[in-house]
Amino acid sequence: MLVSCMVYIYIIDMRTPSRSSWDGDNTKTPVRRSAWDTPTPAHLSSVDEPRWTGTHGSLDTPLPTPSHLYNDWANDRKSFGRPTKEGNVDDDDIKFSSMEDRIEWEDEQKRMDRAWYDLDSGYDDTNNPFANIPEEYTKKKEEKLMKTTVKRMSAQQRQLNKDNEKWETNRLLTSGIVQQVDVDDDFEDEAESKVHLLVSNVVPPFLDGRIVFTKQPEPVIPVKDVTSDLAILSRKGSQLVKHHRLEKERTKGMKKHWELAGTKIGNILGIKAKEDPKDKGVDEDGSTDYKSDQQFSQHIQKSSEAVSAFAKSRTLKQQRQFLPIFAVRDELLRVIRDNNVIIIVGETGSGKTTQLTQYMHEDGYSKSGIIGCTQPRRVAAMSVAKRVSEEMNVKLGEEVGYSIRFEDVTSKSTFIKYMTDGILLRESLGEPDLDQYSVIIMDEAHERSLNTDVLFGLLRDVVSHRYDLKLIVTSATMDADKFAKFFGNVPVFNIPGRTFPVDIMYTQNPCEDYVDSAAKQCLQIHLTPSQGDILIFMPGQEEIETTCDVIAERLADLEDAPPLAILPIYSQLPSDLQAKIFEKAPDGVRKCVVATNIAETSLTVDGIMFVIDSAYCKLKVFNPRIGMDALQVFPVSQANANQRSGRAGRTGAGQCFRLYTEMAYKNEMLKSTVPEIQRTNLANIVLLLKSLGIQDLLQFHFMDPPPQDNILNSMYQLWILGALDNTGALTDVGRQMVEFPLDPALSKMLIVSVDMKCSAEVLIIVSMLSVPSIFFRPKGKEEESDMVREKFQVPESDHLTMLYVYQQWKLNNYSTHWCNEHYIHIKAMRKVREVRSQLKDIMDQQRLPVISTGTEWDIVRKCICSAYFHQAARLKGIGEYVNCRTGMPCHLHPTSGLYGMGFTPDYIVYHELVMTTKEYMQCVTAVDGLWLAELGPVFYTVKSSSSTRGGTKQAVKAKLNQMESELAAASQKLKSMKDEANIKSFSKKKQSILTPGLHDPGTPKYTPRRMGL
Repeated sequence: MLVSCMVYIYIIDMRTPSRSSWDGDNTKTPVRRSAWDTPTPAHLSSVDEPRWTGTHGSLDTPLPTPSHLYNDWANDRKSFGRPTKEGNVDDDDIKFSSMEDRIEWEDEQKRMDRAWYDLDSGYDDTNNPFANIPEEYTKKKEEKLMKTTVKRMSAQQRQLNKDNEKWETNRLLTSGIVQQVDVDDDFEDEAESKVHLLVSNVVPPFLDGRIVFTKQPEPVIPVKDVTSDLAILSRKGSQLVKHHRLEKERTKGMKKHWELAGTKIGNILGIKAKEDPKDKGVDEDGSTDYKSDQQFSQHIQKSSEAVSAFAKSRTLKQQRQFLPIFAVRDELLRVIRDNNVIIIVGETGSGKTTQLTQYMHEDGYSKSGIIGCTQPRRVAAMSVAKRVSEEMNVKLGEEVGYSIRFEDVTSKSTFIKYMTDGILLRESLGEPDLDQYSVIIMDEAHERSLNTDVLFGLLRDVVSHRYDLKLIVTSATMDADKFAKFFGNVPVFNIPGRTFPVDIMYTQNPCEDYVDSAAKQCLQIHLTPSQGDILIFMPGQEEIETTCDVIAERLADLEDAPPLAILPIYSQLPSDLQAKIFEKAPDGVRKCVVATNIAETSLTVDGIMFVIDSAYCKLKVFNPRIGMDALQVFPVSQANANQRSGRAGRTGAGQCFRLYTEMAYKNEMLKSTVPEIQRTNLANIVLLLKSLGIQDLLQFHFMDPPPQDNILNSMYQLWILGALDNTGALTDVGRQMVEFPLDPALSKMLIVSVDMKCSAEVLIIVSMLSVPSIFFRPKGKEEESDMVREKFQVPESDHLTMLYVYQQWKLNNYSTHWCNEHYIHIKAMRKVREVRSQLKDIMDQQRLPVISTGTEWDIVRKCICSAYFHQAARLKGIGEYVNCRTGMPCHLHPTSGLYGMGFTPDYIVYHELVMTTKEYMQCVTAVDGLWLAELGPVFYTVKSSSSTRGGTKQAVKAKLNQMESELAAASQKLKSMKDEANIKSFSKKKQSILTPGLHDPGTPKYTPRRMGL
């Protein structure tokens, strides 16, 4: 056994370069090892062999390499070494089959020697005694070493050190210099399990289809033929507007190197940038006087000057008597006395808007209350009130006044009041019967705005039990019969005749670009020797600004062109600029007004003789794919086209140039515009009706009922946000949401932010979401603008990016130069500041405090999640998300801060979904899965190890059963309330709406006319 073991060790030793000089012979000398050599390597301790003693051993020190015994390149050392022993293998004794084999063998020998020299301590892993030392042994040695190196300290001294540290920490915290923050130092712990959510699409019983809310089941499309030329061109838009937009962004993005203000050199030289006056007037909190831009009273103090020959040659009294309504004044007043509700039809320019209120005052109706007249737009209410005050020779704001949003120009002595329909609707919230009014005139009712349709339903109930209230509805000819039937077959009174004739001209071929065609037509009219101002109708603000710029540029290129005053007007224009269209232009200067459909109704600009109709307008339409309203360009209706042409015949004979063919007018246009209530999101209207106490929407009197899908989508959204309970009734959160003129989700976010103590930050975010994109990318500067934008991006949230941009703008004193330098729209930022001030005023009225959370922005993300948990998406694959509830694929937009972030969060929420080449999510925020389960328990539950699919189904079923029981109890209560109301109606006689104007439905009113006298 001993011999075989020794032979085994010898063989191993021969195959390694670590052999001693005396082991070169073939004698089988046993390997010697030291007895004190511990710890023993594992591969040697397993061999049971006797202990050998001696002064040296093969494992003690490195031994010289025996290269000269085998390598020919070491032959020169043989004379200095020991003589070759018998049995040694020489190089020449080895036979090789070829020269390549010999070279390969020599290279192998060199490699083995080189490996030996490269060892740190002269041993390979096989013979290294420190290669396989147990870890426990090393740990024990280290602990023993630590005990010997650490200075011994008594227990008393250790306790004293602890007390000193606590005292120092307490002093620092008390002084406020430092703050205590709990830090998790276990950075390597990545063993947290991911949150898995179970999603259940729960629909409350009152929305599952068993309850019908409307009489209009199908959606309404606001265009007659989607394949017509007008519809196709409206979707394409104007190429001139797109080109102008690119040029504008390029000009804005160009850095003027010759301007030193704002640059480093300019700062060194002390050159200051010019301050924009709009950057002033901001307090420390960032609030601004947003009402100043919306108020007209200070800009319309001067009386109107006559422009046309007709107005110059006649007094105001003579002008009033010239109007067609004056010829039928007595008969009109007689019909009003006999009926509580009357429909008046009069063509544009007949005088019904300005004269009706004065006739009612002259007939004595102002003695028992205010004569109120609603207008669909603010400019119309202001301009008509000013005209009436001049005709009555009274001061505006005293006997005659107006009330619009942010401005109330009335007094206690006011008896004629013009207002927007939204103002009257808000007044009905506090006073449902509108007791302060004796007459209400719904002017330009054919506009059919959302507020107007709701007012129709409310006033229909008011006049049924208020016998002293007179309701007058003025409309275009086409809608008169519908209004008459809605109010119970009431009489219709027609005002004959137009003031002045209007010559209408059509184009022979469809116009490819309506902005370019309108600019050419305007210049053609201006360069002809004719008198009269020009009015151009455009769809929106961008088209108006482009048209004004193009006309000015082309006019400047002409030689000896007569002067032209180009005046834009749209709803977002400051009031001082809007009021300029009513001022008289200097002598010899023609006036060109470019307007939206704001100038279609109740707006008389003296001197307009030429109208250019582009055939398009912007309508707010509900998009069910994104669940939001969107402004889109559509062809106008025939009623709108007639209103536009009527603007040319107000103060003299005029001409109307329609930029479309006569066939398009007859075949491609609807007779009247689709009412707003049938094409928009009704969430705010449902909230308003619920707050007015109208529980059953089917019983509410809509002139044109909204589609069933629109109502269901709106009520489902409100139920998700907690504005409606499981029975469809209004909750406390819903009552607070009514006060905010915002999308319901944004209102919910503001309300929740107060409880989470981050309302200051959320107020800014909501204001930023209410304007279009604040960044712009000028052509040719895309990379530079993207690099600047990346500096602002917060990786976790696009909402927080908006917050950060506003805070940086505030730190730079709301500078215009700073915005231009960072490729940010200054107009959009000013609008954000204005909206923020408006919302802050509403919060102050509702006693909601504005609290800042400081740098704890995770709370802000959680607040955002509370409003958009129903628009959540989860990660699927690499960089791809799917909607948690619908499973529809969603993608991060390249402009998002989360795009290419390196870390993709498991769950996100988004503000809206944009359909382009892909379904892109805009305004995305990363959220925690636990937040979704906490804030959206109706949809999400956390999957645990103990939860099963059956248990989840049972929980959902139990939740539905609870809703069913709540709905049954609420239905029973509503039924009992209706029974009580019916009993009261039997005991008390009620006037029928089918016979308006009669004090007693049973007996006719004995007036002289009815008696045949």
